[in-house]
Amino acid sequence: VDAGNTVIVVEHDMDVIAQSDWVIDIGPGAGEEGGRIVAQGTPEQVAKVKGSKTAVYLGRRLRGE
Repeated sequence: VDAGNTVIVVEHDMDVIAQSDWVIDIGPGAGEEGGRIVAQGTPEQVAKVKGSKTAVYLGRRLRGE
């Protein structure tokens, strides 16, 4: 990353997601219920997306709850 390389991480830990430069939220569920981009942007932008399950938990983490 320091050398300007891109790193792709599949993660469910909100601490890691909150520190990311860019988030792509894929869902809204698993299997046939998922596979669509629900939200993308900075963690702050994703935390504001209505209909994103990730937004709820990410928003709490960003607010320090």
